[in-house]
Amino acid sequence: MPANLTPEFLAAEEEYRQAQTIEDKIAALQKMLATVPKHKGTEKIQADIKRKLSQFRKELQKKSGPKHTPHWVVKREGAGQVVLIGPPNAGKSSLVRALTNARPEVAEYPFTTREPVPGMMYYEDVPIQLVDLPPISAEFTERWIPQVIRAADLPVLVVGLDDPAILEEIEFVLNFLQERRVPQPRWLLGNKVDMPGAEETFAALTDLYGDRFRYLPVSAMTGANLDRFREIVFRELDIVRMYSKPPGKPPDLSQPYILKRGQTVVEAAALVHRDFAEKLKFTRLYRPEGGAGILVERDYVVQDRDILEFHI
Repeated sequence: MPANLTPEFLAAEEEYRQAQTIEDKIAALQKMLATVPKHKGTEKIQADIKRKLSQFRKELQKKSGPKHTPHWVVKREGAGQVVLIGPPNAGKSSLVRALTNARPEVAEYPFTTREPVPGMMYYEDVPIQLVDLPPISAEFTERWIPQVIRAADLPVLVVGLDDPAILEEIEFVLNFLQERRVPQPRWLLGNKVDMPGAEETFAALTDLYGDRFRYLPVSAMTGANLDRFREIVFRELDIVRMYSKPPGKPPDLSQPYILKRGQTVVEAAALVHRDFAEKLKFTRLYRPEGGAGILVERDYVVQDRDILEFHI
């Protein structure tokens, strides 16, 4: 039986002959397999294409080796992930150094940070991951930055109040995010508020952008408003702390369980032990201020710093 090969198949076959890489050969063979007429006269051709595809795919797998996590992916830790974004020399690295145990490089020249640098910031007893990102700039911006921002719980825009081009820098960052459909930051940190003229610049920004942002002037150098920033992040993450109290024993206040605001007693029980939710008979609620425990229902919404005693 004649093969009656189509022009599309012949064109794909020519692509295969001209292909220089394994990837291109695989793509051409896939086109050939898709366009070859399916009848008894082409069975041998189909088998040959499939054999070659299998061979090249094995070669490609050996060539690529095991897959690795991209260098820019930051493993999430703590109660939430907050990323600092902004233009060059805004002082993001200095803020991360001041707020966490991380030690990103700090220098006067731009583009010091080329990789994400995570650190752990604490609001009271709540660990929150703070990530320093490379700058977003018309001069150069890392391609992977939008993906890191999308994966985070909270993006925060940081600008240097000593930057003479601060308005142009802010507009470039916002346009960059909008064009890539990245969530816009709700908070703007005006860093370097200790510098001459910084307070006037900060006031001008709040007048210009109005309710576009929520604002906080800070200084990584003097520590101004850094405690306030910790509190703001905790509130923005919309989380609550819960402490567990074994029956007849004092509560363990050394490390809280973290829940999203609105979660209930039964969801809290599952955090302590996966069997608790199913076997839960009743729960007593205590408060850090002391006092007798009160019975609460399974659908009671946990409040920040509740102490729960689960009975199973």
